[in-house]
Amino acid sequence: MSRSHPPAPATGTTSEQTDSRAVGNGDNIAAARQADYVAFLHRHPFATDAYDLGFLPGIREDYSLQIDDFANVETPVLMVDNDFHDPDIDRYVACIRELPEQPWVCVLGDATTPEQAYEYTRLARSLVNEFPTTEFVIVPKCPEAFEIIDEQFVLGYPMGYSDIQATDISTMSDWRGRRIHLLGASPPKQFEVIEQLTQPTITGDPPADIVDLDWNGPQRVAYLGEYWSREGWQSADHLSIRATVRKSLHEMRKFWQERGVWPTDTPIESVGAAVHEPDDPVFTATGESIREYEMLEDAIIVEYGNGQTLAYQSETERAYVEYHSETLTT
Repeated sequence: MSRSHPPAPATGTTSEQTDSRAVGNGDNIAAARQADYVAFLHRHPFATDAYDLGFLPGIREDYSLQIDDFANVETPVLMVDNDFHDPDIDRYVACIRELPEQPWVCVLGDATTPEQAYEYTRLARSLVNEFPTTEFVIVPKCPEAFEIIDEQFVLGYPMGYSDIQATDISTMSDWRGRRIHLLGASPPKQFEVIEQLTQPTITGDPPADIVDLDWNGPQRVAYLGEYWSREGWQSADHLSIRATVRKSLHEMRKFWQERGVWPTDTPIESVGAAVHEPDDPVFTATGESIREYEMLEDAIIVEYGNGQTLAYQSETERAYVEYHSETLTT
């Protein structure tokens, strides 16, 4: 799913070739900056709205999407982060094995020591055959980890509220030429790092390949009455919590689209909608309009053999309508 790894700079070049390479190929830099995924990890309804807008939805291993009580919500879990406050490899692997579908991105853990870097690398190698299309992310949090972690795996660039920041244990050159997932921090801060990791250098360092990134901050701040925008945080006193988070997500998508980071293809285009819609926004048995997200998410949606897709408020209503109809067969 991800782009190929950027080629390493050639050796034995002349000074003129080095200068030319340092200027950089604009197409290569643009490709390196464009992410395969922009993720948003949380529970429903926030993860469902994010998925609807093109984000990669997911969870941390210690919680779920909480969609079991909704008849018409099938948000996929496509990314699984680890509980870095209480890491446990066995628990994490059990979590991803219990998922109905293979996750697209798995953040295995933080390598704060060389021993942990070896441990997570061995784990990733052991899971490749079982999860052949999953991107495995290991987060270097010690200098030695960069030499230990295989290049086939994605490096997690710690930002946000991580106790160890990337700048604490590395220089930008450590990340250049590697495949990167940016962990946390607001879009402007993330884009500043993307520029640093991909812009031409006088020494001709290859750009990093930005595979994916995530930030879940808008959900927490929504409870304080603000949404994130490209102009900074704005008052959202007039909006519900859900609408506030959704507005932040809209702004985040626009921010990344304007900078060429937003993916060409989004998960919902590949997997399909999480919330199915009837032909007409009404409940078949009563004619009542479906006016809100919540009403649709709790509806029973049935696609019939005659091509109709209808909505019901209960299985009793569905049974009644189907019993009195000669054309509604599934």
